[in-house]
Amino acid sequence: MPHGKQPNHKLKPYVVFQYLLKYTDENHVASASEIKGFLEECGLNAERRSIYEDIKEINLIYLMMENDCTLEEAREMLEEDEYGNEKLVVYDPHRKGFYVRQRHFDLNDIRLLAECVYSAKFVNQKQAERLVDVVCDFVSEHQAERIKHNVFLTDRVKTDNKGVLNSIATINDAMSRRLDGKSHKPEKISFKYLKHTIGDMSQQVERRKGEQYVVSPYQLLISDGNYYLLAYVNEKQKMRTYRVDRMKNVALTGEPREGDDEFAKLDVRTYAQRVFGMYGGTQKRVTIQFINLLLDTAVERFGTKDVQYSKVDDRHFKVTANVEISDQFYGWLLGFGKRAKLTWPDNEVEKFKTYLDKVRGAY
Repeated sequence: MPHGKQPNHKLKPYVVFQYLLKYTDENHVASASEIKGFLEECGLNAERRSIYEDIKEINLIYLMMENDCTLEEAREMLEEDEYGNEKLVVYDPHRKGFYVRQRHFDLNDIRLLAECVYSAKFVNQKQAERLVDVVCDFVSEHQAERIKHNVFLTDRVKTDNKGVLNSIATINDAMSRRLDGKSHKPEKISFKYLKHTIGDMSQQVERRKGEQYVVSPYQLLISDGNYYLLAYVNEKQKMRTYRVDRMKNVALTGEPREGDDEFAKLDVRTYAQRVFGMYGGTQKRVTIQFINLLLDTAVERFGTKDVQYSKVDDRHFKVTANVEISDQFYGWLLGFGKRAKLTWPDNEVEKFKTYLDKVRGAY
């Protein structure tokens, strides 16, 4: 072992800590010999005894920062910690090795965050992989491998629009009342809106021949893995929703946002449930009869606010709620076959029968 101070010797505790963060957890430990071997690979010579001292310093600094106390107070806490409950780096006498204890989160928390990233359709594949890498930096390499293996099993249609995250940031800036530390009034945004064409499904083309959309943004919504923008359209005098992954070249306009009164009248939760649940259309209040086994399904679809549920007989119940009448609503209702039946109002029942005749006529 060379005598005297060695180059980069002050980096040794940091290297030890990074090694433990990357390779250890509650199920994987590293012995002093393994840590010593890694340090030597990095060009740092160390005695086993000095590694114990490094780990003691790591725990000391951690306690000081975690408890916002002085170094002496942290040292007292460490001396009084008979069972090692306060330590970040713990020695396991049974396995004869050290590991980093997870303090601020559970492994399942990180797994859930990774799965959320992969289930989001508005994040493209490369962005999802990068974000999962970021999330997995909070766990050991062994845990990260398990998490990535599991989330890669998720098969979702992902967007091809690489600018989604930038679009979301711009929309948030437009809605914010403070921007870069300065006072800011919410403003309109402009963008081009994309659509698929049957000629080339791998590409999307601009709607309205590339004409700019200008809207007043109010709320970002997530439904079925997609990001939507709820915005006020002055020309229509109404609120509209737009798929963020279909928005291109999103930019601030500097024009004051409009539609405050219209947005104030809106119950966002009810609006989202109505629009995303039934895909838009003319709003009507209807009554639908279901078999009892579909009660949970009905509650998940319609909720309980401003909705009436009542018993019809021993096998059926009925629900009266506001829905968006459209072909998609009819298709949703048809999916239940004889287990669901539109019963009121009569004029909507007749319209549904006409729709059924048209479908039958296509065959």
